Amino acid sequence: MKEKAEKIPVLRNFILFLDSIKLPRYPGFSFYDLLEIYFSGIIKGVFSARAGSVSFSFFMALFPFLLFILNLIPFIPIENFDGVVFSFIQELIPLESQGFFMEIFNDIKQKPRGGLLSSVFLLSIFLTANGVYAVFERFEESYHVNIFRGFFPQYLFSIFVAILLGFLFLFSVAIFVFFELYFIQNLSELSSKIDWIRYGQLILYILATYISVAILYYFGTIEGKKARFFSPGAFMTTILIAMTTKLFGIYITYFSSYNQLYGSIGAILILMFYIWLNSIILLLGFELNATLTRFKKRDK
Repeated sequence: MKEKAEKIPVLRNFILFLDSIKLPRYPGFSFYDLLEIYFSGIIKGVFSARAGSVSFSFFMALFPFLLFILNLIPFIPIENFDGVVFSFIQELIPLESQGFFMEIFNDIKQKPRGGLLSSVFLLSIFLTANGVYAVFERFEESYHVNIFRGFFPQYLFSIFVAILLGFLFLFSVAIFVFFELYFIQNLSELSSKIDWIRYGQLILYILATYISVAILYYFGTIEGKKARFFSPGAFMTTILIAMTTKLFGIYITYFSSYNQLYGSIGAILILMFYIWLNSIILLLGFELNATLTRFKKRDK
């Protein structure tokens, strides 16, 4: 491919420029080598089908997980904790899909169900583990991955990561509650306290996203533990998810006509499309880490 492209004058100069950029931690490899192996892995790794599988599994795991969280809220003796949790969830889903959760949220808030909590907890762990397992399986289908786990070890890792992500979500909400209450109670005279709360929520959202992505990459494959927890792939994925969330919200608000075309079901379609986009981004970040891991093997 490189030889064919070099026959075209414009491309040859561009390739020479990329080839002159050396990667600091990978002696003998250039930025062009990184792009060539990275995109070859995407093309040969049946990327679109993998993203579709991941997005479907995440969609199936989302509602039981949220139902467990919402059932848990009435049993937490913190004033206005339900409102804070809902505002936190609002940052994670598209604007047009937020109303879809309001009826369920209000119903559970008014009618605590202790028996439902235990059954939903087990179901949410099972379905969330299935979603994580699907992600790990799609990771192993990468062109750059050559070492695989068996079914049972992979599923045990999936359950562990599902529980870990659940605690991470609750921990993030708890930190946000503390942060918001601190500013409301101690900085009531500050006119810009709403801005501070918004900035804090944004930083917390980005940190929680990064840690979640890094956990998936770290435990997703056997070779994942050889990479650093703070990896280029996780960093790229976090930035792209933040950008996609912002741009997708603008698109849905001003340009999309899902609600006019599909009515109330449009909220579900918007949410599914949003999950699909983030599934693609998640796989893109993993492919970057897998490419860099391949460089390390060659260097040795």
